[in-house]
Amino acid sequence: MKSDPAAALAQPDRKGRKASKEVRRQQLIDATIDSLARRGYSETTMANVADGAGLSRGIVNFHFESKDKLLVATLQHMAEEYAAHWRSALARAGDDAAEQLFALVSADFDRAICNRRKLAAWCAFWGEAKSRPTYQALCGQRDEAYQNRVAKLCTALIEEGGYRRDPGMTALGLDALLEGLWLRLMLANGELKRETARDAAIAFLRTTFPDHFSNIDGSPVRRAINNEKKGAAR
Repeated sequence: MKSDPAAALAQPDRKGRKASKEVRRQQLIDATIDSLARRGYSETTMANVADGAGLSRGIVNFHFESKDKLLVATLQHMAEEYAAHWRSALARAGDDAAEQLFALVSADFDRAICNRRKLAAWCAFWGEAKSRPTYQALCGQRDEAYQNRVAKLCTALIEEGGYRRDPGMTALGLDALLEGLWLRLMLANGELKRETARDAAIAFLRTTFPDHFSNIDGSPVRRAINNEKKGAAR
């Protein structure tokens, strides 16, 4: 079968239009995050999002039709970004439960997702979630998957170390600490550093699971070494 020259020429154009559409959507989502961080939820409008993205207001309407759809798309993007970030950190950590929990906690304070701009945007959405079921669902999906993983890892470490702790309460305490540190970072106006917040979370791990996180920097103790020490003690 002979190829169609016209179709061949049209293909790159279709790809270009598709790429352009995706780029425009991302520009508008980024501008929405900026506006939420600077102005808050109620003062964010389609007009200032368009101005922030350097695009016409018609383009905003073309891609999202309404402020509500734009904000839902922005929250969806942030939730997917957060999930991809911690899942990637988890995958790099290997199979050891302590390494995985350390990776999850550390990843929560990476600059890519933990910065004043994104923290302020999250807080704007959290403030509206109570009265907006769609926001509740998106935030809930984000929280539930992460919290289930933390609970599973806490259970594994408690069983390994023989700690006299309740796994559910331990996981709940860690989740609350991480959320509280994010809030403090947002409200501290730069006085609290990400590194300090991370160190506080690692200190919780070191206190809660001393046999697993007794290194000076709070990083996980290699289980083979730890088990060897226990054997020698017997």
